Amino acid sequence: MTFPEIDPVAFELGPFVVRWYALAYVAGVLAGWQHAAYLSRSGRVVIPLKAIDDLFLWALLGIILGGRLGYVVFYQGVYYLDEPLKIFAVWEGGMSFHGALIGVGIAVAMVARSNNIKVAALADSIAPMAPLGLMLGRLANFINGELYGRVSEVYWSLPFSRGGDVNRHPSQLYEAFLEGFLLLVIMLWFTYVGNTHKKVGCLTGIFLIGYGCARIFSECFREPDQQIGLFLGVATLGQILSIPIIVLGVVFVQNSKVRDGRA
Repeated sequence: MTFPEIDPVAFELGPFVVRWYALAYVAGVLAGWQHAAYLSRSGRVVIPLKAIDDLFLWALLGIILGGRLGYVVFYQGVYYLDEPLKIFAVWEGGMSFHGALIGVGIAVAMVARSNNIKVAALADSIAPMAPLGLMLGRLANFINGELYGRVSEVYWSLPFSRGGDVNRHPSQLYEAFLEGFLLLVIMLWFTYVGNTHKKVGCLTGIFLIGYGCARIFSECFREPDQQIGLFLGVATLGQILSIPIIVLGVVFVQNSKVRDGRA
């Protein structure tokens, strides 16, 4: 198959260039914000709308700063020691989900504390739509031709300009389906059919477990980061970082309790 060359720039407004990657982030956050507000209004989460609105900007900041710093620390530490000013060049790419998760976690904790509500309850309000943001982000990765898969001869494999003159797994699409679409369906089922929303912290735990498992599996098809490679010749850094996410998810599920009507 031939890689579909798609312009990474969605549109331009004078000197401003808007990329699909940026739109994916904004669309994901907006969807999460609006869905969290709906859960609040419908009573599925006992969180005041003010807290949801407060979280919106802080979460966006957490995603950007956490994602960027996570990439710097986890994936390119040596490079940025030599080029520290490049840390701020976010337009050149380089974001880490694990770092973004930490950033959002800090944002949730700050907003929960300032509004005197439970951290787990506030996290539950944004967990169901998180996979949508992941799906959009992975599709943007595919458009950019980055984070491609390992060399493969399966008939749906594609050549990526950054990956040499060989066909590779379109691992971005695998991740978009597993971390995104499939996990989104699972989260919405637990939210609206399984009534899991009644147990504070359970939705957050399910998301963390689902993401961690999906990431570990999909990394089997993704090209390891060249500057890092495989640990012990087996595991990628993404897989290793996903293990504590699964453990944290299990902790959330095991400690989830039926809400008492208070946030």
